[in-house]
Amino acid sequence: MSELLHVTSSGLYCPAGDFYIDPWRPVENAVVTHAHSDHARLGSENYFCSAESLPLLHHRLGKDLTYHPHAYSEPFQLGNAKLSLHSAGHVLGSSQVRVEVDGEVWVASGDYKRDPDPTCAPFEVVPCNTFITEATFGLPIYKWIDTHETVGQIYRWWQDCRSKGYTALLLCYALGKSQRVLGELLQYTNATVYLHGAVDILTQVYRDQGIPMVPTMPVSEVPKSQSLAGELIIAPPSAFRSLWMKRFKNLETGFASGWMRARAGRRQRGYDRGFVLSDHADWPQLIQTAQDTGAENILITHGRVDVLMRYLNEEMGLHAQSLKDAHWGEHGNEDDDESAEVA
Repeated sequence: MSELLHVTSSGLYCPAGDFYIDPWRPVENAVVTHAHSDHARLGSENYFCSAESLPLLHHRLGKDLTYHPHAYSEPFQLGNAKLSLHSAGHVLGSSQVRVEVDGEVWVASGDYKRDPDPTCAPFEVVPCNTFITEATFGLPIYKWIDTHETVGQIYRWWQDCRSKGYTALLLCYALGKSQRVLGELLQYTNATVYLHGAVDILTQVYRDQGIPMVPTMPVSEVPKSQSLAGELIIAPPSAFRSLWMKRFKNLETGFASGWMRARAGRRQRGYDRGFVLSDHADWPQLIQTAQDTGAENILITHGRVDVLMRYLNEEMGLHAQSLKDAHWGEHGNEDDDESAEVA
């Protein structure tokens, strides 16, 4: 296969277009798949992104940078490469990057999921010659249950806490996961949910783009003399066992993450409840997507590369490699401590 993209010390690079996808060092041209901190970094001269992700990037990186937003599927040119961005279904504005040079097409998926999500556009299958896929949950144990069922579990846990006079504190990632829960809860209630400040400010960005969610209020606006017994609070995992948490007396904690699929996950982290909810593809979705793209070559990064690569090659008859091994790069797709904890 010809090498449209390869890994360098600054990230995934396209020589024909002189751009990087989600670079981890400052570069001239950065194509950013989404606004999570391990994909969108400060310091580059130009940022190419989806129009839907622009408000989140403004919040995360600032408004004074040079942005080039594009609608999904809108073609644009960088050097000799023709690009377009396509929904990844991961979080609001998340994109796959389609790169075409001389008739050959590569797609870098970034992070993606194929489960329905009322807070972002659904995943789009993009046919290509070479598909670069993540493997965050690249083990057969990781199979998600229906999202409606998971959020139903969260709602029933909240009501159980209410009946006991306890506060229900749900911990999940501030960008994407929290808003997804708030959107899905509309199927069960229109009661107010209280938010940690880090969740609240990002939820307002979602609201400004017209995303329907249950009513919310920042915890900071509730007088400290007022009990939040019986209420649901959403906070990032960093708030767990923090001074902020000491405000709540009778408390149960829950953690919403794909890592909760493993039985030991909740016990190891010390949460009262674990809810299996991820914004990444599970094992069946990783395999299905590799097939659906029709790609002759699959390059795998970020996660259990070895297990997924072996399965795609030996069981599915596909041609799969590690992205790092395929391109002799010094770096794979870097993990971010926060995102690795809460996927």
